Amino acid sequence: MSTATEKTRPSSVAGRVAELRELAETDLEAASRQAWAWIEKLGERAGADREGAEAELDELFALGKAPRGLDGATEGILVAPLIQPLLDKAARALTSVWMPWQGKSFNAATSRGDNRLTNSTRWVAKLLWPLYTTKEGDRGERLAFDFETRVEPGMLDPGTDVLVIDYAPVSDNPRLVIKAIRDELVEIVPGANLGKILYRRGGGYSNIGFFALKS
Repeated sequence: MSTATEKTRPSSVAGRVAELRELAETDLEAASRQAWAWIEKLGERAGADREGAEAELDELFALGKAPRGLDGATEGILVAPLIQPLLDKAARALTSVWMPWQGKSFNAATSRGDNRLTNSTRWVAKLLWPLYTTKEGDRGERLAFDFETRVEPGMLDPGTDVLVIDYAPVSDNPRLVIKAIRDELVEIVPGANLGKILYRRGGGYSNIGFFALKS
């Protein structure tokens, strides 16, 4: 029989997040590094234990906070695709040898931003979206798929405030796939951010993957 103490005891995920945030008060670099390593390990685990990794990532995401004042370039990783098991396996195989997405750039003053892509993505984008043009970035990368940002409750996590990364309002974005995506981002500790890739189907959204941004 569970005791009252057991019922109120925080989960291991919640306890670890609390420890990381306590550490961040005295050693932010170490806390950010540990949070990032945790997210990477969950991504590795998703290859063998898709459901277990997804459940832990969901719990971790729900414990996050909307990042405030995110500004400038960030480095990104695809943590775990969650489209369909066989497609996920193919996506993992592809991105292990060629990862076109490098992260995102944010402009806090204008509440806008864009995605940072490798130069090789330029020609792939032309094949998929012939009328769309990527831009040259200051760091030798291509910039594409501009977005607007705002803070509001998560679409699938209404109890958590998230930074919405919205592609639909930007008229230049391709209608095929891109405008149907709504990214949501939360901060685990400053510098380590976990995101969901939500895809609009009919009148609702489904989570098709997790990503992470290092700022």
